[in-house]
Amino acid sequence: MSLATAPSVDRPERLTGALARPASSVDRPERLPEPPPLLRRERRKIELRARILDAAMHLVRKRGFQATKVAEICARADVAHKTFFNHFPSKQHLLREIAQVGMKRLLVEIEAVRRPELSTRERLLEFFATVATNTAQGGPLRRELVSELAHVLNDSGRQSEPARLLHSAFGAIVRDGLAAGDVTRRHKAETLTEMILGAYYVLMFNYANLENFPIEQQAAAHARLLGDALSLQVEETNGPS
Repeated sequence: MSLATAPSVDRPERLTGALARPASSVDRPERLPEPPPLLRRERRKIELRARILDAAMHLVRKRGFQATKVAEICARADVAHKTFFNHFPSKQHLLREIAQVGMKRLLVEIEAVRRPELSTRERLLEFFATVATNTAQGGPLRRELVSELAHVLNDSGRQSEPARLLHSAFGAIVRDGLAAGDVTRRHKAETLTEMILGAYYVLMFNYANLENFPIEQQAAAHARLLGDALSLQVEETNGPS
């Protein structure tokens, strides 16, 4: 029998697909693509800005904003002076950023009192008590922060986005009370919302500008007054005669 006519039963079949590749490449995981350079730079900028902000807030809580030096903030954040000013054109811009962080916390505090088991009066009492306690315990930073928060809320004489959000948050307390039936309908919801907002502004203004202002006592008084003003009147509870 010639080689040309030999049976092919013992001839190995040709490997195809993954089996045809070298063994070392079969189980090799695919490499994830590298993030674009722009994305890496943006992430690095966010991380650096957060480090500077954290360092600043730690220092100014202890000694106040004016007494805290940019060099001290840079040292704690482990960044160069140039890096600081790349993120914040001036020290005042940093204070504005800290005030915006405080504004976000304020909105969280308002949302926290909107628990369904509380009446509108109880919500106002709890909110103003929380604000007063946090302000009184805030250290040297707090008075400067309250002043700057006023600028954030009234940026360039216009209603800024933070002011709109604060107005909306207080408005939600009024709407909750109206839905629950424990807030008067003798006045528009907008008017009642502005009453709460005005009481908050007055409290913060007095704290920022009056030495030894008794914020905890005054906050409680403001909350009680608002609770009385927003509550249902006798004729509303009794219905038409």
